[in-house]
Amino acid sequence: MSSEKSEVGQDMNPTTNATKPESIPPSSADNVVMVDQSPSSLTPPSTAAQSLSINSQPPPSSTPQLSVEERFRIIRSVGEECIQEDELLNLLTHKPQPVCYDGFEPSGRMHIAQGVMKTINVNKLTSAGCRVKIWIADWFAQLNNKMGGDLKKIKIVGQYLIEIWKAVGMDLNGNVEFLWSSDEINSRASEYWPLVMDVARRNKLPRIMRCCQIMGRSEQEELSAAQILYPCMQCADIFFLKADICQLGMDQRKVNVLAREYCDDIKRKNKPIILSHHMLPGLQQGQEKMSKSDPSSSIFMEDEEAEVNVKIKKAYCPPKIVEGNPCLEYIKYIIFPWFNEFKVERSAENGGDKTFKNFEELVSDYERGELHPADLKPALSRALNKILQPVRDHFTNDAKAKDLLKRVKSYRVTK
Repeated sequence: MSSEKSEVGQDMNPTTNATKPESIPPSSADNVVMVDQSPSSLTPPSTAAQSLSINSQPPPSSTPQLSVEERFRIIRSVGEECIQEDELLNLLTHKPQPVCYDGFEPSGRMHIAQGVMKTINVNKLTSAGCRVKIWIADWFAQLNNKMGGDLKKIKIVGQYLIEIWKAVGMDLNGNVEFLWSSDEINSRASEYWPLVMDVARRNKLPRIMRCCQIMGRSEQEELSAAQILYPCMQCADIFFLKADICQLGMDQRKVNVLAREYCDDIKRKNKPIILSHHMLPGLQQGQEKMSKSDPSSSIFMEDEEAEVNVKIKKAYCPPKIVEGNPCLEYIKYIIFPWFNEFKVERSAENGGDKTFKNFEELVSDYERGELHPADLKPALSRALNKILQPVRDHFTNDAKAKDLLKRVKSYRVTK
């Protein structure tokens, strides 16, 4: 899982003192059901995986009663891609509270896609009756040499990330669970490692190598033996966590497909549903994704207001060009889902103030030159700062959070 690896109803956005989106649009897809599997140490892993069934019925959700179609619409909106939609619909028809899995390596400071987009997606999923398991992949970060492989530092980063999700407004009231991979694997080792071994035994090395993207690596890199083990473990995680839906980024797609192929191999009918969310690009021209090692490529969740303003001012935003424009992507995937509108303040000679109610309207004005980057960028900065202010306040006023941030900022980010 990459270093970024996580509502509808009336007011889907979280709790506490965070600035809430006025409405959160429908969301994405849920996974195929996997029943309670508790194989003993003698149970073959493939048999254990096959024991999962779509008839598993967890405790009823406390969310408002939504139709299957409404739940499908909300869940499906989370994903840029869903494999497969008919399986998702079947899952929702038979299982009131599907299990969604998301995961992340604690590898450094949190950027806005990991913080705000994950919060929006998790709140959508829980609003549609899902239970979300967020896998804090500390052992995976160590395998991938994040924080120089120092597990103590990795755990500090994990605690810092959880503090951010609390502050920004992730709905943590009962249906979101943070699970540390080291603790869970150690406590159920006799269940976990046979699964990992079975995945590894059934796949050739080139197939595993094709999954290197999930670690932010390429097949051309010289990988350690630990990094070869990583995809086998991440594939096993899906079954170990009894996940019905894999809700990860598009960069994790290959290992999720590997899990579905594994189901074919062991003749298991119900496969995990893949719901892959969009990956926000970096702020500079040609940056396909944000990078923790390049501060100019992204907005971090505790950036000060002035830092946000400077980064957006310097961001790539060519007039009249929509494709490959990171500022417009921020507006589409963060601002509209959070506020349900985008407000631009400008002088009368430049068209006067305008509130856009949907992204298509904004694109139309931008392509015709009726909305200029010089007006769009300050509006984007104001909206981002409004979202981030509760996080800044939390890391200023809460002693534990303040100490965690100080430590994380002192760590050197390693690739």
